[in-house]
Amino acid sequence: MSWKSLDFLKPAPYQPITKSKAEIDSDYRYWRIRICYSIFVGYAIFYFTRKSFTFAMPYMAADLGFSKSELGLLGSILYISYGISKFVSGVMSDRSNPRFFMATGLMITGILNILFGMSSSFWLFAVFWGLNGWFQAWGWPACCKQLNYWFDQSERGLWYSICSTSHNLGGALIPLLAVFCAVTFGWRYAMFVPAFCSIIMGLILINRLRDVPRTLGLPTVEDYKQKNHHISNEACDVSHTKHSLLSVREILFHQVLNNKYVWIFSLSYFFVYVVRTAINDWTVFYLTEAKGMADMLASSGVFWFEVGGFVGMIAAGWGSDYFWKGNRVPVMVICALGLIGSLFGLMYVPENQTFIDMTLLALIGAFVFGPQMIVGLAAAEFVDKRAAATSNGFAGTLGYFGAATAGYPIGRMIDSFGWDGFFISMLVSSAIILLMLLPLWSAHDRKQEENKLGWSSKQTIEEA
Repeated sequence: MSWKSLDFLKPAPYQPITKSKAEIDSDYRYWRIRICYSIFVGYAIFYFTRKSFTFAMPYMAADLGFSKSELGLLGSILYISYGISKFVSGVMSDRSNPRFFMATGLMITGILNILFGMSSSFWLFAVFWGLNGWFQAWGWPACCKQLNYWFDQSERGLWYSICSTSHNLGGALIPLLAVFCAVTFGWRYAMFVPAFCSIIMGLILINRLRDVPRTLGLPTVEDYKQKNHHISNEACDVSHTKHSLLSVREILFHQVLNNKYVWIFSLSYFFVYVVRTAINDWTVFYLTEAKGMADMLASSGVFWFEVGGFVGMIAAGWGSDYFWKGNRVPVMVICALGLIGSLFGLMYVPENQTFIDMTLLALIGAFVFGPQMIVGLAAAEFVDKRAAATSNGFAGTLGYFGAATAGYPIGRMIDSFGWDGFFISMLVSSAIILLMLLPLWSAHDRKQEENKLGWSSKQTIEEA
């Protein structure tokens, strides 16, 4: 598809910087808050159209007679489509206006949910759900781009982590909404109502969001943080009023695919998602079979896992800003160590120690959701920010391949070696995360030095 047919997605034009320091300070405060709450709520609503099928499934199966394997296949189709699209949509987002890119993706997922709810054929379900997965991936790359352009690296971790908790909000609300609709009106309304919410939210995003700071006549966030509020009129007229977009080739090969740091972060993301998804999917089975817990009590283990994850994401983002000044790796290494210790604890704690089990699950949630949030941010920060969404999307693609691995392969480990096989898989994955990231402890400092040297060389050339 050519850009001609997607002109409305193109970046907004840069505007000259003519505002006073006070106006710039005021505008930055206003727009950063407005953009953050908009992408927070917007991404939460993406979960409405992504997870609606999950909670409509039992009622849909009873109505149409689909088997569990058929329903499972539909879920797999979404994950595969979503995982592939994460990378593609990252490239598109880096060359798009996030205001329209995110809103369009959200509204299309709503339309696809409506079409899904109007269907009764398995093959139509597969087509609409696969397309839904594709456009679901238009959400986070746009969020990533906004966060990288509106927040400096020294503060980005906290804001990134706050916005990342939006999926916890969406994930908590959609079962209540979908099950209520399915029980009261039928399973099709469990698809329709979230769909209408997403379409309305897409229109709100068009109203609320904007492109990067320079499109509003504001300096870049780096200049803003350095209090360099004024750029010469000549600079504004010549080089600062036009987008200097990277070509697709430059984004893919110069910034992402030939970047060893992006590969290391992305491969570690694979194993982060193996642990996160496996704990989420297999915990109830483990607690009922190995610990003898009642079903309701065992299901609360997932709740505490999510609560720990919420706290872990905020702590990881804030800690990487406050203690390590934007270096994300130390937090991830500490989380990997904590994850290994917590998994050993859950593995060996005896039966009838419910409080300890739930505490350990909360700790596992904190130690796995922290890296899950921050690895993608680190990958985005080790490239030119004009390729940040692509780098984040590439890491996300490998992450979702890891999520797929947590299904059948981990199930085979449990069948073959019992729950010891499950914990061995989790511990090996956690150890790989640790071993991959530990050598990068000071990579952030080296990258900063490279950036300074590159900027100095550029300045020397321009002065000459």
